[in-house]
Amino acid sequence: MARAAIGAAWAVVLSVVAAQAQQLQMQEPPQQQQRERQVQPQQQPQQSEPGVLESLGRWLDRQSENLSSSFKDAGKGVQNFGREAGVAAQSTVEGAKDAAGAMVRIPAARVVTGHQVCKVAANGAPDCVAAANAMCKARGFDGGTSADMTTADVCPAKVYLSGRNSGPECRTETFVSRAFCQ
Repeated sequence: MARAAIGAAWAVVLSVVAAQAQQLQMQEPPQQQQRERQVQPQQQPQQSEPGVLESLGRWLDRQSENLSSSFKDAGKGVQNFGREAGVAAQSTVEGAKDAAGAMVRIPAARVVTGHQVCKVAANGAPDCVAAANAMCKARGFDGGTSADMTTADVCPAKVYLSGRNSGPECRTETFVSRAFCQ
């Protein structure tokens, strides 16, 4: 549509220019017309500079292409957003299924309290997994995990009676005080 309007505008401009050229030729003396005819074959045809309408037409074409490209990019962005939203929804559904599975197991689980000493592992750290399992098995469950651990300095009575809180006779003891049993 824009090209048709530009073409029509050019036709009007060219007809006006042609009419003015004819009027000028009628007014020119014959000698001047002959000189121009002799000079014209020697001159190379000059490239005409684009007019305002032609430049405007090219500018409109470029803007149309840019707008089309922007809409295509926006469409790709919407498609990508939809794909990512689907992945997020899928992971949410899977998370809900996992939570539901954990909730089903909870009625059979109980928190028990006690005092089960953690043995010292080969690396010197307390092994409270075995202590939690032992605490739960003592209460009739299959096993469990520690819910609360406590570390304390255990000293013989003579240390406390002498007014001290620690000494070479004391040892650090870690024990499970609560366990989550199943």
